[in-house]
Amino acid sequence: MMIRAGMAMTITMGGLAFVPNIYWLIFLRLLNGVFAGFVPNATALIASQVPKEKSGSALGTLSTGVVAGTLTGPFIGGFIAELFGIRTVFLLVGSFLFLAAVLTICFIKEDFQPVAKEKAIPTKELFTSVKYPYLLVNLFLTSFVIQFSAQSIGPILALYVRDLGQTENLLFVSGLIVSSMGFSSMMSAGVMGKLGDKVGNHRLLVVAQFYSVIIYLLCANASSPLQLGLYRFLFGLGTGALIPGVNALLSKMTPKSGISRVFAFNQVFFYLGGVVGPMAGSAVAGKFGYHAVFYATSLCVAFSCLFNLLQFRTLLKVKEI
Repeated sequence: MMIRAGMAMTITMGGLAFVPNIYWLIFLRLLNGVFAGFVPNATALIASQVPKEKSGSALGTLSTGVVAGTLTGPFIGGFIAELFGIRTVFLLVGSFLFLAAVLTICFIKEDFQPVAKEKAIPTKELFTSVKYPYLLVNLFLTSFVIQFSAQSIGPILALYVRDLGQTENLLFVSGLIVSSMGFSSMMSAGVMGKLGDKVGNHRLLVVAQFYSVIIYLLCANASSPLQLGLYRFLFGLGTGALIPGVNALLSKMTPKSGISRVFAFNQVFFYLGGVVGPMAGSAVAGKFGYHAVFYATSLCVAFSCLFNLLQFRTLLKVKEI
């Protein structure tokens, strides 16, 4: 699946350099969405191959790579576009994706045993065979809330920075504030993954959500762009325990034969949060103001944290679940 995604995106992203009009651009972007999935499949692969006791550390390292690419990609893309034009950027992206597919073919070995169709476990039975079935939906909803809360801030961040008094170089300062969270997240993801393996990912997840609530409240009461940037940097230090923590828990709870399906369901909830979050954030900002978005987001995360605390109440005494 990773090879399929890499090869397909090589064509869809590289092909954007040759589109003659907007309709072909939309068509290739739609195709890209259909065939994308390199990172989710890489997550499922790592979860299925790495020893359970080291899954937090491994998934945290993967998260570090994803965040690093997210941070450096726009900068490098913008720099190349200025020097050589936008179409060159798409060719370069296609080349990188092709390289990723080739590296996957040559260096990644998977201990995979195909399951005959008649022997495949139905999804309903898979869910009941999970170590703690009642936690599955809870973790899916946690993924939704994590992405929902992260994306709800996006549409109003530059406007909020302006509201705090920043008038010159608004986009640049807003970009720095966004990047500050990414850099701290990149720094902490691997460390948080290892910490989760030591103390328990479920424990660390609850603490990280409580920490997120506090930071969102601080962001709502920031008095300057500098303060907001500092709070976003501090927020990034805790995000390394969120999605990697959920992925590690799913990995430890799920039978190896069903990991791909469980992670696919988790990605659906994660992406749904990315769709609903910006719309909800914009609606709240339009009716109640920018500060209200942070208060509303902190409330959503607080409810999720409380629900997780109730769900994990009998498991907080043990390190592994």
